[in-house]
Amino acid sequence: MVFEPLFIGLSAFLIIGLFHPIVIKSEYYFSYRIWPFFLLVGLVLCVLSVVHFWSMIINCILAITGFTCLWTIKELFEQRERVAKGWFPENKNRTKSRKEPDKESAKDRE
Repeated sequence: MVFEPLFIGLSAFLIIGLFHPIVIKSEYYFSYRIWPFFLLVGLVLCVLSVVHFWSMIINCILAITGFTCLWTIKELFEQRERVAKGWFPENKNRTKSRKEPDKESAKDRE
């Protein structure tokens, strides 16, 4: 039997599951402004999955991880809204050099 499709599916499941806490921690420690890092990493991994021909499994895992990094950008902005609503804790130690949405404006939008 060929187990490659099952391994790729399991890898996708684990990678997506791993990125949920990465989104939460990234927004907590760096705010949503870390999104260019995820854009760069996502694009590099997607290009590597097409350019280098290692094996089908490695190329698929690189592509899945790359697209998950790109999806993380969207999730960072949504996480910012969840923090503003009070669903997740806000990092009080992080300096607010730029204006970020406050809890009152998020409540007004509801």
